[in-house]
Amino acid sequence: MMKETIYTYRHIARIVIEATTPIAIGTGSKSILTDAPVMTGINGLPYIPATSVAGILRHALNDHDSENSIFGWHDDNGGAGSRLVFTDAVMIGVEGRAIDGAEKPSGHDDFYAKFEEMPIRQHVRIDKNGVAEKNGKFDNQVVFKGTRFVFEVEMYATNQEEKQTFEHTLSMLYLPSVRIGGGTRNGYGAFKVVSCKTISLDLTDEANLKSYLDKSACLCDEMPSMEETPEQSPAEQDEWTTYTLMLRPDDFFLFGSGQGDDDADMTAVVEPYIKWSDDGKPTFTKGATLIPATSIKGALAHRTAYHWNRLNKYYVGNSDAKTGCDCPAVADIFGVAGKEQISGSFKRGNIILSDIFLDDCKTKVVNHNAIDRFTGGTIEGALFSEKVNYYPAKRDKFELNIMVKTAALDDENTMKAFECALNDICNGMLPLGGGVNRGNGVFTGTCDQLDKNS
Repeated sequence: MMKETIYTYRHIARIVIEATTPIAIGTGSKSILTDAPVMTGINGLPYIPATSVAGILRHALNDHDSENSIFGWHDDNGGAGSRLVFTDAVMIGVEGRAIDGAEKPSGHDDFYAKFEEMPIRQHVRIDKNGVAEKNGKFDNQVVFKGTRFVFEVEMYATNQEEKQTFEHTLSMLYLPSVRIGGGTRNGYGAFKVVSCKTISLDLTDEANLKSYLDKSACLCDEMPSMEETPEQSPAEQDEWTTYTLMLRPDDFFLFGSGQGDDDADMTAVVEPYIKWSDDGKPTFTKGATLIPATSIKGALAHRTAYHWNRLNKYYVGNSDAKTGCDCPAVADIFGVAGKEQISGSFKRGNIILSDIFLDDCKTKVVNHNAIDRFTGGTIEGALFSEKVNYYPAKRDKFELNIMVKTAALDDENTMKAFECALNDICNGMLPLGGGVNRGNGVFTGTCDQLDKNS
């Protein structure tokens, strides 16, 4: 008979995270408004299920440690349950406190009303020829960038020294590659740890036992005597290669919303997000110009396939030429999904990008005429207009970070093809967004990783 382990210690952490990109944790069902609504609690506000938090930590820990017992295990010889207990991550409200209950807090109705209509992102599935698939339009809802959540983690332990194991597990939350929710390869799910407070309790001590028993289950109430834990981010162990691009648009650019307004038939996509003041008060921005990560990812995938074929000397008419996910470089870096399967299997992408929000971009309405290809004259009734963005003259370049699993770049031609595609963006040879054939979307800049490898 196995001896029962008695856990006399409790290591507890209270963690506040902030979404640095929108987060999409879907319900798994559709609604009348969107194909993929996000999870909301009984109070109508978004939350992150405990299983999502536990899942990302366990996955990250398994990637860094070959042996992992605190999450439990099971094999033919038996098993053990997890020694970690997670709460749901609930939203932090205007007053800086967790909103943990059935009702929204009173007051600040203008702030909480925003969450009744959270952003809905429009998508079009692209085939290997670079055009939209039939019936390939879909959308999904996201939680605003800047939303803060709080949750607690508790570990059953046999001694005080196991706190190091507990803190090492929590340190995985600081890794840039760790993201939460769905669409983590499409620009969603990035977050930062705002606060991590911990406490260790020896339940054989009467005072500690009373403190533990008096602990409230409501996240509105913070346990006294918790201390802030310094950031302890583990090394990525060269698992990821990071490319940092510093870019600036040469002229106009347009990442379309799919809708028009009173001024133009086509408008850029804008999305508000939350900013937090130094005293912990949140406010919504009026709306920032959005550069979706999926737009950059799609352009990079097609240009990577082009360069891979060029490097392998596969030209037009060559039966060995590969496009889309049939191209090994695209499959290794960007993954395989949907109808473009290789040998009937799916493959997760090995590239991580983030949505980019640009404040204070200027707009200009540009009018166009459709031209008859035979006569060279305008087509009657074919006037249309677009509202494009441009950068203020004194605005600094914006930063685009792209992380790729180093193993996906093992093949020399794959790495060269991908880096050539990045170089094309920096040299203005790969325009981004919509209307690129009308002169939109030319960006120029530098890439630090390319400079190191040159």
